[in-house]
Amino acid sequence: MQRKGILVTGGAGYIGSHVVRQLGEAGERVVTLDNLSRGFRQAVTHGELVIGDTGDRALVLDVLRRHEIDTVMHFAAFTIVPESVAEPLKYYANNTCSTRSLLECCVEAGVEHFVFSSTAAVYGMPAGGVAAEDSPTVPINPYGTSKLMSETMLRDVSASTRLRHVVLRYFNVAGSDPQGRIGQSTPQATLLTKVAVEHVVGKRPHVSIFGTDYDTPDGTGVRDYIHVEDLASAHLKALDYLRAGGKSATMNCGYGHGYSVREVLKAVERAAGKPLVIREEPRRAGDPPVLIAKVDRVRQVLGWQPKYDDLDAIVTHALAWERKL
Repeated sequence: MQRKGILVTGGAGYIGSHVVRQLGEAGERVVTLDNLSRGFRQAVTHGELVIGDTGDRALVLDVLRRHEIDTVMHFAAFTIVPESVAEPLKYYANNTCSTRSLLECCVEAGVEHFVFSSTAAVYGMPAGGVAAEDSPTVPINPYGTSKLMSETMLRDVSASTRLRHVVLRYFNVAGSDPQGRIGQSTPQATLLTKVAVEHVVGKRPHVSIFGTDYDTPDGTGVRDYIHVEDLASAHLKALDYLRAGGKSATMNCGYGHGYSVREVLKAVERAAGKPLVIREEPRRAGDPPVLIAKVDRVRQVLGWQPKYDDLDAIVTHALAWERKL
């Protein structure tokens, strides 16, 4: 019997494309839906690519039925925090309203499993800088709020239908495919590792540190960085869990420890073999001093074991991809 299909929305983007590749390598029948506004056709390495919007109800229903989809992995979203502050309605339209439409289609088409790409931004600034899944969710920007609204809809839909879900809350995603086939190509990226390696190859004149007076060991912000390849593998583990009858669940995706901005930049200097031009700037509004994941649940419930929990590996893979670009 042929396995049912998996629809990956936003599968031409940074994280979605790594998941599509791992699903394809695992022999899954995968279909990507992406409008290519921020994704790249060539990043979709397996299965069929359908170009269109997640909020296009007629298109989504057609894809779900025609490809006999029983699992949706939903990545399609805008993800740049400062942009969400400047243009909140753009984020609520694309991230929240389109998710509502997608969920409606899933219920109508009898989709059974839903894996949702969420974010540590739902926690805002957690006490002590460490967030567990039951920590208060108090987002401090429209991006985080748009994702939390989607989580809430998903919870309520799962309570009233046969749909079961896993919400994965990502911490700081970095790195690229270790074999250099795909990577992060996002224009105007704001993620530290991406910005730093763009500086190394001459795309940016310098790299900025925003805030050097935090109450951290070296005064700069500390984040939990996770290699995109490990994050992608958590999605396949979530799929196995739901197929085995697992109950709806929410899980953090990080390594459970952090690196400061200065430590990341030092790792980039090691990988590049040369010093960076670093500018020290004032803090950005809304940046927590420390943000680290509690990750017991994803390891215990999904049996997830990361392979790339190493800052130098993350940076080396990111730089290799940037040089290829």
